[in-house]
Amino acid sequence: MNINYLDAIALSQKIKKQEISATNIISQFIHNIEQQNPILNCFTTILKNKAIEQAENLDYKITKGEDTGVLTGVPFAVKNLFDIEGVITLAGSKINQENAPATQDATAIKKLKAAGAILVGALNMDEYAYGFVTENSHYGATPNPHNLSRISGGSSGGSAAAVAANLVPFSLGSDTNGSVRVPAALCGVFGLKPTYGRLSRTGTVLFSNSLDHIGGFTRSVRDMAAIFDILQGEDKNDPVCTSLPPQLCFDKLHEDISRLKIAVVGNYFQEGAETEALEVVETVTKLLNINKIISIPEAHRARAAAYIITACEGSNFHLQNLRSRPQDFDSATRDRFLAGAFIPNTWYLQAQRFRRWYRDQVKELFQKVDVIIAPTTPCVATTLGQEKMMINGEEILIRPNLGRFTQPLSFIGLPVLSFPILRQNKLPLGVQLIAAPYQELKILQVATFLEEKLRKL
Repeated sequence: MNINYLDAIALSQKIKKQEISATNIISQFIHNIEQQNPILNCFTTILKNKAIEQAENLDYKITKGEDTGVLTGVPFAVKNLFDIEGVITLAGSKINQENAPATQDATAIKKLKAAGAILVGALNMDEYAYGFVTENSHYGATPNPHNLSRISGGSSGGSAAAVAANLVPFSLGSDTNGSVRVPAALCGVFGLKPTYGRLSRTGTVLFSNSLDHIGGFTRSVRDMAAIFDILQGEDKNDPVCTSLPPQLCFDKLHEDISRLKIAVVGNYFQEGAETEALEVVETVTKLLNINKIISIPEAHRARAAAYIITACEGSNFHLQNLRSRPQDFDSATRDRFLAGAFIPNTWYLQAQRFRRWYRDQVKELFQKVDVIIAPTTPCVATTLGQEKMMINGEEILIRPNLGRFTQPLSFIGLPVLSFPILRQNKLPLGVQLIAAPYQELKILQVATFLEEKLRKL
């Protein structure tokens, strides 16, 4: 049985029907990880013994007829900024190697394990989540599984690449300015950044407190919906994780989307991109038969304000180490943190004031539309080590510009799914499906419609 291309739901169903054992599944996936990781460099930690032990326990429960959960026996992995009991939480850094191992799992990991999923390891990332390329000076680069000379994106590059390479059916990452959506697009997988505060961040290393989200990577919409349903819920240990009742999505994915008003966003989101990045947006708009174009006001200023807030909050977490041991940072991370430390307080306050105004403007847009379509990245995955790229005849830096279309959206905590467009003999790209806060169901329903349409082509 070829298990590598089954999604999480299909895999779980086969295990629960005892068509294959969880122990067999985990052993096969770990074998694949051990064989391919020297090339793909997705994993910084592999939890072989713990995973097999958990699988054996699940198999025993299944024989006893016990309910073992929606994700029974499904392997998953997490960005290495999630706490894993007994493992040092690296957050992509050298400095964190000196920390004690985590004493318990992050809340998200606990919930997934309770649903029967099996954690098989921790995944590579940009240091302290500050980057879009996953070219880590301490742990190496994670190349793109579609072309090993290209980047996987970041900062959750290991998480996206592991799913794209079929090393795990799903993974978790984090998104501050696009760190789930950018690598999802470049690696050709689904990447969901839920509403800010929707999912608990307890047990994760924060980068920018007022912008950080956790999110997931999958190869199917139904997997994403199932994982999202599992991870929802209030967490008193995370002050931004709200008490809003969970909005369960899995059983509602196939509802008719003709009731939804969908539009493509123009202006800023159609500028500064390669033609092919805009062509995949057009592909999606044709499948949805939409021609309404809207404009998000001052998106370029939202991106600038997001940069200021990110740089200020990020550098504040690391001020002591920046003063005492700057040489132990990845140089690219260190330089950006140092720049953030010198930003005047008045700039930060003004950025937060602008944020409130911008949130109100976008809120008004969602009185007229339900889902907005935009490109995820301005281009396909660039070459490893490349610093600059040409777009529309202009030479620009890669690291800050890969998130030009994601940053203005996470700035106000909107739920966004990067929908993968896999193109024959070409690198993948992604299209963002965007909704109002707490309306993840709408974007997952649109994604289900698109997934089925593309499957028939």
